[in-house]
Amino acid sequence: MRAQLAGVDALPGSPKPDPILIVDRIVRRFGGMTAVDVNHLEVQRGAITALIGPNGAGKTTFFNLLTGFDKPSAARKDKADSVSEGPPAWEFEGQSLTSTSAYRVAKAGMVRTFQLTKALSAMTVLDNMLLGSQTQFGEKMSLSMAWPAWKPRERELTTKAESILERFKLLDKRDDYAGSLSGGQRKLLEMARALMSDPSMIMLDEPMAGVNPALTQSLLGHIESLRDEGTTVLFVEHDMHMVQRISDWVVVMAEGRIVAEGVPREVMQNQAVIDAYLGSHRDDDLGDDALLEEDLAPVLAAEEDERAAALAEQAAYIEEVREMEADETAAEPEPQPDSAAKPEPYSGTEPQPDAAAQPALDATAKEDES
Repeated sequence: MRAQLAGVDALPGSPKPDPILIVDRIVRRFGGMTAVDVNHLEVQRGAITALIGPNGAGKTTFFNLLTGFDKPSAARKDKADSVSEGPPAWEFEGQSLTSTSAYRVAKAGMVRTFQLTKALSAMTVLDNMLLGSQTQFGEKMSLSMAWPAWKPRERELTTKAESILERFKLLDKRDDYAGSLSGGQRKLLEMARALMSDPSMIMLDEPMAGVNPALTQSLLGHIESLRDEGTTVLFVEHDMHMVQRISDWVVVMAEGRIVAEGVPREVMQNQAVIDAYLGSHRDDDLGDDALLEEDLAPVLAAEEDERAAALAEQAAYIEEVREMEADETAAEPEPQPDSAAKPEPYSGTEPQPDAAAQPALDATAKEDES
């Protein structure tokens, strides 16, 4: 597959030898922010294509648009570019999927997994698998009571589900509730369930996120085996080592746009990719005054002078307050000693009455006795 893509130009929107998915003029805005603005993209049939980019680049929103979980905004406003004119459109295997509901996209053969797994926790692993299959006759009300009409198909789907579970090493969990599985096992279950519909293309949204390293190698092997069996894989991932190992082609998004495409090794050395992840001024010394624009230097100098003047004014005010406090302290009178007579010390005997008052006291005492 990489040999087929070797002759493809490493440019955003480059045409592929045998594209299974073609996207044109798809835009999604949230208020004043443009989350997705993809002018043209083609995905090669039978290849593993990685969609990478920093957080907030619009990768998951792009997945949601393609699979019918979200609707694009109005047509692009860039009329200067003739290629950009017209409504959004995308087709899968020659069939238009523009504004198609999610279940019709899945029936067309393009299925997806989610960054946060959507396994039904209150159902068993086997029941989760059976939900992913198509053409189940028992789902029709007219045939639901006539079990001979749908029982053979159910047995066939159960056998298929058990075969896929064995391939993903989940067969011993078939009767366990999906909610009892680990995070990595849920990722495996979601991928296995997607295969129940025999898709032509599977879209994986961060399949390695939160997965135990012990299961990572298993997931990598399953993704590679899907390609070897003829299934097209488009996946979102942040692990660059994984991307370089299994990807045949890499598409890079930044700020909602496709900024680069190419084989893994070349893309990792692309300046636009490095700038998207690390910033265009990553090697600049932010303390170097030479980086300042000429018209900005006077503004910064004026701000520095204003700051110095404010500090000087503050220091002068503090000094003035200190001088006022010192003057108030100097103006206060010194405390004078107390001139009042001090009380006589206690002698231990009762005080004697005045001699002039003694006759009156004696008369009072005689009246009390009588």
